Amino acid sequence: MKLFILILILAPFTAFGQASVAYYPFNSFLSVSSNPNRAAWFDARVQTNTLFGSLSTTLAPMINVRRTTTANYYVGVSARFNALNSLADADVLEGYGLHVGVRVVPLTILPNVRVAFELSPFARANFKSGIFYSYLGVAYQFNKKSKL
Repeated sequence: MKLFILILILAPFTAFGQASVAYYPFNSFLSVSSNPNRAAWFDARVQTNTLFGSLSTTLAPMINVRRTTTANYYVGVSARFNALNSLADADVLEGYGLHVGVRVVPLTILPNVRVAFELSPFARANFKSGIFYSYLGVAYQFNKKSKL
C-alpha cells in the first residue's frame, strides 16, 4: 500500500524531470520536492507512519541561501495540514514551521544521492505550544534525460 501511495505522489513530480524525493526514517516523513538545485523550490511532506490515524501534510516553499557542488543550504517556512481533523470538528490547519537545512552529496560517485539534515521549530496554529524538530534523511535527486 505504501508503494502505491509513493507512486501516486512521485508520478507528477518526476514528470518535471528534476524532482527530488527524500525519506526521513526517524520522523516517518516522505518528502517530494521540485528541483532543490534552483534558487527557490517547493517541498511537500506526508506522514508515513499511519494511514488513517493522521494525514499530516506539510507544504513548504524553500530558498537556497548557499549552493556548492556538494551541498545546498536552505531556509523556508511551512504550514502543516491534517484533513482528518475536519472529521473531529477540529481545525484542518495544525500549525506553522520554519526550516533551516542542508542537503549534502556524501559520495561524489553518486551525485544524485543526498543526505538531508534539517532543524525546524514548529508552532501550533494558535501559537500556544510548539516543538523543535530535527530531521535526518536520505534524498534522491532525479535528473532530466537529455534529448538526442
